[in-house]
Amino acid sequence: MEINLKHIAFDLDFHPSNQLVAAGLITGNLLVYRYAEDSEPQRVLKVRAHSESCRAVRFINEGRVILTGSPDCSILATDIETGSPVARLENSHESAVNRLVNLTETTIASGGDDGCIKVWDTRQQSCCNSFQVHEEYITDMTFEPDSMKLLGTSGDGTLSVSNLRSNKVQTQSEFSEDEPLSIVIMKNGRKVICGTESGTMLLYSWGFFKDCSDRFTALTPNPVNALLKLDEERVIAGTENGLISLVGILPNRVIQPIAEHSEFPVERLAFSHDRKFLGSISHDLILKMWDIDSLLQDSGKKVEGKSASDSDDDDMDMDTDNIPPKSSKGTKRKNNGRAQGLDTTSDFFADL
Repeated sequence: MEINLKHIAFDLDFHPSNQLVAAGLITGNLLVYRYAEDSEPQRVLKVRAHSESCRAVRFINEGRVILTGSPDCSILATDIETGSPVARLENSHESAVNRLVNLTETTIASGGDDGCIKVWDTRQQSCCNSFQVHEEYITDMTFEPDSMKLLGTSGDGTLSVSNLRSNKVQTQSEFSEDEPLSIVIMKNGRKVICGTESGTMLLYSWGFFKDCSDRFTALTPNPVNALLKLDEERVIAGTENGLISLVGILPNRVIQPIAEHSEFPVERLAFSHDRKFLGSISHDLILKMWDIDSLLQDSGKKVEGKSASDSDDDDMDMDTDNIPPKSSKGTKRKNNGRAQGLDTTSDFFADL
């Protein structure tokens, strides 16, 4: 299934319960399409969201509202039914907003070109945490809910771990010349995988973030722009050469090309709410939706991966309070604390 967006898209997101997919375009427009397995996708919403490109897109509030971030430094909240703006934060960051990620039911995080990661609480209608940890733009973020840790990667060549319970940056990796572009958590929270500019995948053991414990070098010589976890042992990677590959990280390191966007860079990957479709966007101006079952059945040539281990999981330089997370049976804690250096924009979520 394909949707011709007519312009380059930088991000996409699927509705958490309905058959809707959203894309943020280089023109600043937000597009939302309704899709079905046996019919052509229909555009249901077009919004001129930003004066500059739309780099980040996320559904929130059970899909009733969609957030977008832009180099114009604003974050816009749009009503998904009417297309009307709910709220706009004009100066959410000092520079471009690159990433948005959902945390809990009432919190989201944003990452900017200024290297700052901010956490927004929709209940308190304010920014509740601000972590000025990186010196360059934020390339990606992911969240571990049981330990309330927010992980971020940056163009400064480092990985950071911020503790949302203590409102502190817990640790930051040593500098790597291989810029991390994408990040996922695997093996039930015991491993963190970063895709890099060189195509190497860096493997970190939870609690040992100062340096990677291993490197996976056989994937591609092209930047790994997007990573999406399929299960605890396999990840889907989108790369600069247009390939989408299934990569077995642990224990068997096997690469299986499963889809492609010709030779155009793959920007982002996402699953539909029922995990029936894999969505991908690229510089070919096409939003493609792949049937997951078909992709896994028709996988391509296998390539054995190469490992270059640098350190041991038993390294004594364990990051403080970075014990591998355990499954939580209770309700997730919400962070009510406030950090220093926050914007005076407490009314952003007033109408959400």
